[in-house]
Amino acid sequence: EIGAENMCLFCLAGSSRRFDSGCLWAGLSSLRVPPLCSSIVRALHQHKLGTAAWPSLQQGLQQSFLNSLASYRIFQKAAPFDRRATSLAWHPTHPSTLAVGSKGGDILLWNFGIKDKPTFIKGIGAGGSITGLKFNPLNTNQFFTSSMEGTTRLQDFKGNTLRVFASSDTCNVWFCSLDISVKSRLVVTGDNVGHVILLNMDGRELWNLRMHKKKVTHVALNPCCDWLLATASVDQTVKIWDLRQVRGKSSFLHSLPHRHPVNAAHFSPDGAQLLTTDQKSEIRVYSACRWDCPPSLIPHPHRHFQHLTPIKASWHPRYNLIVVGRYPDPNFKSCSPHELRTIDVFDGSSGKIMYQLYDPESSGIMSLNEFNPMGDTLASVMGECTLGQSSPPYSPRFSAGSPKLSAAPSTPRI
Repeated sequence: EIGAENMCLFCLAGSSRRFDSGCLWAGLSSLRVPPLCSSIVRALHQHKLGTAAWPSLQQGLQQSFLNSLASYRIFQKAAPFDRRATSLAWHPTHPSTLAVGSKGGDILLWNFGIKDKPTFIKGIGAGGSITGLKFNPLNTNQFFTSSMEGTTRLQDFKGNTLRVFASSDTCNVWFCSLDISVKSRLVVTGDNVGHVILLNMDGRELWNLRMHKKKVTHVALNPCCDWLLATASVDQTVKIWDLRQVRGKSSFLHSLPHRHPVNAAHFSPDGAQLLTTDQKSEIRVYSACRWDCPPSLIPHPHRHFQHLTPIKASWHPRYNLIVVGRYPDPNFKSCSPHELRTIDVFDGSSGKIMYQLYDPESSGIMSLNEFNPMGDTLASVMGECTLGQSSPPYSPRFSAGSPKLSAAPSTPRI
């Protein structure tokens, strides 16, 4: 029941838009629908006159976006993998293009804005799980991957390996996470025994240190201060590092203990906050200027299960909103009978749940949820499935069903 039927795309629709799938987001009796906000035109006018501060205007824009969530619809479904999807990445400059990696090492490159067939890069099968996936901002026809195959590498859209940045040369060690910095030309990757490796874009290793006692599940460079690194681990800690001062495993700036192993640590788009997701029932929001202060705690059911892609909360790229999939837990304090597997949207400041998305035809657990850089399309991983939601100008030109795939070396039009 935890597995998924297919891969899906959802589209935010205006009143004049039509959908071939005919499946709408179901209304939930327990849903907290945000109240209608005042006119955004009025808010802009007041800001221009100096009677409304920028935070007030930003809050108005965020409220308008939250109101629009009621219009989300299913856009597209597909089932390209024979194993569950494990990673997801949006193209940095083409908001209708995403890449999805699977437990078998397969990678799907999908531009849903055109009718061309998606590109399918075949993996090695068992033992090839894609654990990290990032497009190369310096050449957006390339992408980085980390995998259980034991490598962190750079590939092109034809499936060719352009450079191997890290290789374990043993089946007992593999790479679990990666991130990149364009400004500093750096690649950082973490493995399953606690090591973190820093390299430059030419592939030269700068250091290789054991920073955690156990698997490094996530590494993240601050988007505004790319010398600031966050590492998350199943050793129940998140550590903050200054790359300019790393000398050994004890040279971290801050260690943030958690009650359970940690799946992810994401910096907010402005670099001012850090969002962490544990493997049980807690989401935390830390302030980057006050690491020593208690974080905002958001109780949320998303417990770990061996055959489920770990659930990770993420930020909206434009608003102070958090999106995360729900895995109902009968032992969770506020669990209700027959609770649905929704996609939950939280306010990053207050920690309050603002909206829940749910579709009865795609009722699996949404492990990964990521908005595209424009913030108008949401892609979500559900077992072997990925979901996406977009606003105009994207037009739902596909009927529901599985798209035909073209195997590499064909290259998608981007």
